[in-house]
Amino acid sequence: MVQISKDAALAYHENGRAGKIEVKPTKPYRTQTDLSLAYSPGVAFPCLEIQQDPNNAYKYTDKGNLVAVISNGTAVLGLGDIGAMSGKPVMEGKGLLFKIYGGIDVFDIEVAEKDPEKFCEAVERIAPTFGGINLEDIKAPECFYIEERLKRTLDIPVMHDDQHGTAIISAAGLKNALEVNGKDITKVRIVVNGAGAAAISCTKLYVALGAQKENILMLDSKGVITDDRENLTAEKKLFATHRRDVHTLAEAVKGADVFVGLSKGNVLTQDMVRSMAEDPIVFALANPVPEISYEDAVSSRPDVLMSTGRSDYPNQINNVIGFPYIFRGALDVHATAINEEMKMAAVHAIADLAKLPVPDVVNDVYKVNNLKFGRDYFIPKPVDPRLISEVSAAVAKAAIDSGVARRVITDWDEYKNSLSVLLGQETKLTQKLYATAAAHPQRIVFAEGIHPTMLKAAVQAKAEGICHPILLGNDERIMKLANELDLNMEGIEIINLRHDREAERRERYAKLLTEKRQRDGYTFEEANDKMFERNYFGMMMVETGEADAFITGLYTRYSNTIKVAKEIIGIRPEYKHFGTMHIINSPKGTLFIADTLINNDPDTEVLVDLAELSATAVRFFNEKPTIAMISHSNFGSDNSEGSQKVRNAVATIQQEHPDLAIDGEMQISFALNKELRDNLYPFTRLKGKDVNTLIFPNLTSARSSYKMLQALNTDVEIIGPIQMGLNKAIHFCDFGCSVRDVVNITAVAGIDAYVEKIKSRINK
Repeated sequence: MVQISKDAALAYHENGRAGKIEVKPTKPYRTQTDLSLAYSPGVAFPCLEIQQDPNNAYKYTDKGNLVAVISNGTAVLGLGDIGAMSGKPVMEGKGLLFKIYGGIDVFDIEVAEKDPEKFCEAVERIAPTFGGINLEDIKAPECFYIEERLKRTLDIPVMHDDQHGTAIISAAGLKNALEVNGKDITKVRIVVNGAGAAAISCTKLYVALGAQKENILMLDSKGVITDDRENLTAEKKLFATHRRDVHTLAEAVKGADVFVGLSKGNVLTQDMVRSMAEDPIVFALANPVPEISYEDAVSSRPDVLMSTGRSDYPNQINNVIGFPYIFRGALDVHATAINEEMKMAAVHAIADLAKLPVPDVVNDVYKVNNLKFGRDYFIPKPVDPRLISEVSAAVAKAAIDSGVARRVITDWDEYKNSLSVLLGQETKLTQKLYATAAAHPQRIVFAEGIHPTMLKAAVQAKAEGICHPILLGNDERIMKLANELDLNMEGIEIINLRHDREAERRERYAKLLTEKRQRDGYTFEEANDKMFERNYFGMMMVETGEADAFITGLYTRYSNTIKVAKEIIGIRPEYKHFGTMHIINSPKGTLFIADTLINNDPDTEVLVDLAELSATAVRFFNEKPTIAMISHSNFGSDNSEGSQKVRNAVATIQQEHPDLAIDGEMQISFALNKELRDNLYPFTRLKGKDVNTLIFPNLTSARSSYKMLQALNTDVEIIGPIQMGLNKAIHFCDFGCSVRDVVNITAVAGIDAYVEKIKSRINK
C-alpha cells in the first residue's frame, strides 16, 4: 500500500489553487451579448419559465446535474466527531469523485448543526438548488432519522452513502462470492461485526437478497446483540438474536460461512478464520486497518474468499463503485427518490459486470493480464469504464419502472452511449466509427500478431464486430500469449508466413512484386526473400485482394514501413506524396492535424499535397474542411524559408481550389481564435469560420503539438495516425499506441477499405 505522509497530503491540498474542486462556466461569456444572456436582462426569461413550471429548472439550470454533499462532521472517515469545517476536505474529495466518475457537479455543504431537527430544516431550505442530496459522515443513530425524514419531505433523491453505498457494493460482492463458492444465500450463516449505519444497511440488503434473519448474528462493542439486552435502538432490534449460547466474536464466527466487518482493525484472528465453515467469505472492511489483514486471512485459510476496503488487495469494496452511478441514473430521469428497487438494481448490475470480460484498460491499471471472475475477482474494479453505463442505466430503468421518474428514457443504447461520451471514454465520432465499421466488417491484417497490444486489439476489434482479424506471426507463440492473456481467439485467423504451407503464396506474391517493380531492379529471388517479412507479406495480401486492410507499426521503423508501402501499394495517381493525420477530440470540438508521421521537412509541393489530402480526409469523416496553414509568422510578416514555403503552398491551393476554406501562413493562436484573427486580418478567406484542420510546416511541430495536447489534457482523445494518399487501406500505428488506439485505427482502416470497394464498383 502506498504510504501517504502528512506533508505530502497537506501539500496536495494546498499547492496551486487551494482545495480540490472549482466551478466553471458552461456557456460563452466573452462578449456583452453573452453576459446579457447569462444575467440581466436575458436571465429573466428562464426565471419566468421555471415559475410557470418548476420542472423547467431541469431544462434551464444545472439542477439536473447538481448534487449536494452535506455533512455535519460528526462521523468523519474514522476520525470521529471533528466538526463540520474540519470535514470539508472529505466533502470536497467526495465532490471530486462524483465529477470524475459520474460527470456530476457538486457543492459541498458543511452544516454546523448536530441537532437532527435543525439539521434537516437547513437541508430542506436549500434543497431547491439541487437534483439530489448525498448525506455524508453523519453519526448513528441520528443519520437514520435524518435520512428518513429528508426522503419523506423532499422530492429529490436523498441517500446517506455511508449506509447504502457500502451496502450496495458489499451485497454485490456477497452475491458473487457465494456464487464462486457454490453456497445458497438462504442457508449461509452470516456474522456482522459492527452495528453502525453501514452495518445495519448492509445487513438489510443481505436480507433483501435472501439471507435469513435467524442465520445472522450482529455484534457491537458489547458483543453479540441479543433480544434480551436493554436500551437497544430500533435498528439494532431488527437483528437482535434470541440465541443465548453466543456472546463473543470468537463464538459467533465458529462454523459461520460469512464474516462482514464494519468495526475496527485487528479484531478477527487467524484462529477465528480457521474455525469458520468450508470456503469462508471474509469481508474485512474497516479502514485503513481491516479486521484482519489480507495476508493473515489467506495464510490461515487458503480457501478463504477475501475482501477489504483497500485498493492494494483483490476484491476491494469501495463506495466509488456505486454512488456516482446511482446518482447519475437518478438524476438523468429526474427521480424523486432513490428507492429500494433502484438500490437492488445497482446491486445486480455491479454483480453482473464482474462476470463479463475485463477491459484492457482495467488490466493495465492493475498491471495484470488475466482478471476474470473467480476468487480473486468477484467485484468490478473502480476504474472499470463500464460502470457508468451499466449501473446508471440499471438504476434509471428501476426508477422508471418503480414510478419515481419524472423523465422516461426509451432508447437505452443511446443513453448508455451518451454516458460513455460524458466521461470522455468515447466520443460521438468514435461511436460512429465503430458503428460504421461494424456495419461492413472487413478482413484486416495485423502485422505484429505477437505484440500483446496488437493481439489484444485484434481480439477486441473482433468482439466489437468491426472486422475479421488476420494475425501474422508464429502461431504457437501467438496462441501461448493469448492463453497467458486469457483472450478468446475464436474466429481469428493466424498466418505463420514462414511456415512451409505458405511457400506457394510467398512465391506467388514474389512473382507479382517482381513484375510490378522489375524496372526498379527487383529480382524474383530478392522479392521472395522479402515475403518472409511481415510488412511485405501483409501488404501483398491487401494488394492481391486476399485481405482488405493492413495495420502495422508497433515494432517497425516508420522509414522501412513507408518504403514498403510505396513499393507495394503505391501513392494515388493524383498525388506525388502521402501523409498522416491525427484527430484530436476535445470538449471544444474536433481538430484534424497533419502531417504527424511521414514527411519530416515538407517543401511547398509536399505541403500542397498534404492540404489537399487533409481536405479529402476531413470530408471522409463527414466534416467540412476549414484549413489553416501554420507557421511562426502571419501573412508575410517574415520572409524566412520556412514561412515562404507555407505561403507559396497557400497561394497554389487557393488558385487551384477557389472554394476551399484555406489560408495562411499564420500562427496557431490566430488559427484557433477567429475573433482575434478576423479583427487583425479581415481579408482572410477564413473570416467568420472556426478552423478544424491544421497543416503544420514540419513533422516536429505537428507531432509536438498533438503530443502536448495529449499530455496536458485528460479530456482529449487522440485518434490516429490515419493514413492519407496510399492506393489502399494501409494504416500505421505509433510506438506508444494503446489497445484502444489500435482498435480506433482498425475501425478507420475498415471504413477506408469499404469506401475503396464502393469507389471501385462505381468506377467499373
